[in-house]
Amino acid sequence: MRASRLLSILTTLQAKGHVTAQALADECEVSLRTIYRDVDALSAAGIPIYSERGSSGGYRLLDGYRVRLNGLSSTEAEALFLAGLTRQAADMGLGPAAVSARKKLLAALPENMRPGAIRARFHLDAPAWFAEGETLAHLPLVADAVWNERPIRMRYQRREAEKQRRVEPLGIVLKGGVWYLVAQAGGSTRTYRISRIRELDVLDDRFEYPKAFDLEAYWTESTRRYEAGLHPNQAEIRLSPWAIKVMDEFLPPYVRTGAVVSKEADEQGWRRVTLSVGSVAHAAMEILRFGADAEVVGPPELRAKMAEVVGSLAKVYAGDRK
Repeated sequence: MRASRLLSILTTLQAKGHVTAQALADECEVSLRTIYRDVDALSAAGIPIYSERGSSGGYRLLDGYRVRLNGLSSTEAEALFLAGLTRQAADMGLGPAAVSARKKLLAALPENMRPGAIRARFHLDAPAWFAEGETLAHLPLVADAVWNERPIRMRYQRREAEKQRRVEPLGIVLKGGVWYLVAQAGGSTRTYRISRIRELDVLDDRFEYPKAFDLEAYWTESTRRYEAGLHPNQAEIRLSPWAIKVMDEFLPPYVRTGAVVSKEADEQGWRRVTLSVGSVAHAAMEILRFGADAEVVGPPELRAKMAEVVGSLAKVYAGDRK
């Protein structure tokens, strides 16, 4: 425990530069007296820590001193290995850096966890099922612009047409195997699918990164709005026992999470389900996944659409395409 605490003190000083004894005590969850003893022990071991007195005093490491990485425990190194997106790092142009980092982490592992052991027990396959690999020729440039706070000019393929854009890149998101760029454009924050960038130039000037921007918070709220926008309506359907079992597989996560399933089944064992849906046409396509194990109760226009689609399919399979 003490060895871990001493390393924690060193890494905290290295990361923050100046830290008070009280802050160290709070972070390590020990008393001030314990911190004083630990700092004395580190100094006696030759670690160049010096103290600053006064109301704004605290501890610092000698300028230029760095803590070696091999203080990691094997469990910590394993956790970092599992968090490593090797192929995704290569997509961003960080392949050599990722390889170098893995080599350094290996030095912290015990012999039984050395080369091949973790790779043999854990494999990360980030892309979604049945998804083809995207063309990501511009991803390294986008990443470079994000790190260095440089605006970019790009030709972007929207569904209806290509558009020229000058944007200030704020962050990159990987979701379900798809890469997205979050950027400021025209006074608002927008999301772009990186594979749809046709041409890109990183500009020489710099922009001021907004201090209040939180990428994770933006993405969470943006995803919520997007999913809600795709499913603004409500529908009531009946599902067979089999359909109830496969709801998790057939319905999108947003719809599945908000679905309300009746507690009691009818005489046939079917249950009523209220769920969020999109347009009438889109809702009909989603519900058709259940085949004859689903019946639309309402709204009337969706029920009529289902009858129309099923009628057309009946004609097709009966050999009458007129």
